Amino acid sequence: MSGSILGTSKLVAFAPVTDFEKACAFYEGVLGLRLVSEEKPFALVFDANGTMLRVTPVGAQHNPAPFTILGWHVESISETVAKLNTAGVKLLHFPWFGDTAPNDIWNAPGGAKVAWFNDPDGNVLSVTEF
Repeated sequence: MSGSILGTSKLVAFAPVTDFEKACAFYEGVLGLRLVSEEKPFALVFDANGTMLRVTPVGAQHNPAPFTILGWHVESISETVAKLNTAGVKLLHFPWFGDTAPNDIWNAPGGAKVAWFNDPDGNVLSVTEF
């Protein structure tokens, strides 16, 4: 296939939630994303450093995926994790970490450092230092 179909288009990210108020308090109040608009009942729209994040209601029967749905590239994972901890965000600890993830920051084989956490709906989010 020749040419680029979406290579020059901006990405729009989506996160499923059950409660707009809890989601807004978390994504805006804890993570610090700028709320751009409230398109109730369809979405809360955030600016995630130039990427549109549409937080969308999925009803009470939300079953979060067991894998990361959103992740951020951070300059210093230790500083970011400290801020998350101060804000009351609990990091996830996976059994496959074993003793290889001090402070629940995993050192990936390729050199990246990754930490995972949940939003209020149990969606898995991550921060990564490359």
